[in-house]
Amino acid sequence: MYKPFIQPPALARLFYPNRLWRMNPLEPSVYLTFDDGPHPDITPFVLEQLSRVGAKASFFCIGSRVAAYPLVYQQIIEQGHRVGNHTQEHLNAWHTNQKDYLKDVAVAAQLIDSNLFRPPYGKLPWQIAKQIPTVIKAPAQIVMWDILSGDFDHRLTAAACLENCRRYLRPGSIIVLHDSEKAWDRLKILLPELLSMIGSAGYSLKALP
Repeated sequence: MYKPFIQPPALARLFYPNRLWRMNPLEPSVYLTFDDGPHPDITPFVLEQLSRVGAKASFFCIGSRVAAYPLVYQQIIEQGHRVGNHTQEHLNAWHTNQKDYLKDVAVAAQLIDSNLFRPPYGKLPWQIAKQIPTVIKAPAQIVMWDILSGDFDHRLTAAACLENCRRYLRPGSIIVLHDSEKAWDRLKILLPELLSMIGSAGYSLKALP
């Protein structure tokens, strides 16, 4: 059975202490993040669900999709959510040379006005990471996560993804979801239930600062 790292290993957090893994553990807040959008149908669904409960979130957008769906991207911003850079073409930093990767991030930065960056697949060698502040808005912040829902994996059910979140939910958790087609079959069931669960647990839902 597929068993992803729902929470990043402690060694990863220790090895990359300057990356944002979790927000303030003393505040009763949770931070939903959505990767790989915007999508013309799925992102509006996400925005509607968030609005229904008065929640804010953060969207790590792919530059090429921002270019394709600028009105959806603008809707994210107008509704008070944060946006972040997720590269222009969803590149894997382990399989891309440094020059090409940074150029791709810089192209996305022309479309996405943000100091937040999340590397696709969570893969970002330190040699590239130290150059990210040179190509995006200052002060640059590389955002990782505290909980990986697994909604991108077709082998998991929505119930399994919800259980991943429920089991590890804690103050300051940064949760990864996806407003993309690969996650849609699970997200459309998962998101309303997750919002309800988080609210019932007494947490507020905030965008990253």
